[in-house]
Amino acid sequence: MSDREEYLATIKAKIDEWDAEIDRLEAKTSEAQADAQVQYRKQLDQMREMRKEAMARYAEMQGATADAWETMAQGTEKAWSTWLSAFDEARSKFLGRGKG
Repeated sequence: MSDREEYLATIKAKIDEWDAEIDRLEAKTSEAQADAQVQYRKQLDQMREMRKEAMARYAEMQGATADAWETMAQGTEKAWSTWLSAFDEARSKFLGRGKG
């Protein structure tokens, strides 16, 4: 497996992890009281948006030429760090609210 394939596999695995986490938190939202559900849904929307952005970048990288690959990988590293932090922050806010 090439470095490129390994890198893409790592990104895809993390996106799949996010999908599972979003599904798990979505189920938790349905258990919350109505007033808490509004806030939970806002956090889930933020998490879904980050997932969407990451998936779009992943798709771009899959189709990148060899010449563009290195530049895209560097840009993705910067974006990825931001997405990870933002996703974790949204998840923490969600979990920090309790069941309401």
